[in-house]
Amino acid sequence: MTLKHQTENEQTALWNGSAGRAWVAEQEVLDRMFKPFEDLLVEMMGGDGGHCVLDVGCGTGSTTLALARRLGVKGHCIGVDVSTPMLATAHARAEREGSTASFIRADAQTYAFDPQSFDRIMSRFGVMFFDNPVQAFANLRRAARDDAELRFIAWRSAAENPFMTTAERVAAPLLPNLPVRKPDAPGQFSFAKRSRVTSILEDSGWAEIDIRSVDVGCIMPETELIGYLTRLGPVGLILHDADEGTRKQIIETVRTAFDPYVHGTEVRFTAACWLVSARAGLRHSR
Repeated sequence: MTLKHQTENEQTALWNGSAGRAWVAEQEVLDRMFKPFEDLLVEMMGGDGGHCVLDVGCGTGSTTLALARRLGVKGHCIGVDVSTPMLATAHARAEREGSTASFIRADAQTYAFDPQSFDRIMSRFGVMFFDNPVQAFANLRRAARDDAELRFIAWRSAAENPFMTTAERVAAPLLPNLPVRKPDAPGQFSFAKRSRVTSILEDSGWAEIDIRSVDVGCIMPETELIGYLTRLGPVGLILHDADEGTRKQIIETVRTAFDPYVHGTEVRFTAACWLVSARAGLRHSR
């Protein structure tokens, strides 16, 4: 299951509206929760200096800043995202720590990056929202130097990630207007099928494609669970406009459903994802 189909403009509106504001509000919780993925990507990107790296769907900037620290003054990391509120947070974080990282407010699917300007491209959960993923990855290929490396992490299926769908599954009987996730539509699980990811990358000029399953344990403080489930995902978006009675009933019902993931003061779950690697294929003259 994936979110109902949305056009690129709707995605941009979403991430500049309630979804973007929710990620900003939960930034510290999400960064801690997804730190294992950040560490994995940064390690794969290397730290031998001299690289120009693009971080696609950088959000509030955690992965961009982490890699900038690793690269030091010899390299440069640029984050790109459509969300103004999330990038405002990223800019503020970069300024506070005196980071060399920079950020672009743009849609990576269509933005006119300087051709052949990056020798590495990465993303943590930022590439599943393109309206036309082949166009997006072809655009990234044009921005990549020949033989450039691509590394990204995307969610596998909803069925393999029950924690991520618990809230909507339990709240659905109480929320008749809750949007239904549709396969392959832009959204969290749009890259669930290995074959689809392979096809997208092949059709957009990437080669040496390697897609591996990774299952990573994630943790958040139990005290942050209510804020997480009431701000993020389909239920969070609906609750934003719900009346107080409906909101209270749904929160109580949904919170109980998360009991299996609560272990003392911590919430623990396993994130089932793809770790995708590819290399920019040789350009063919026309």
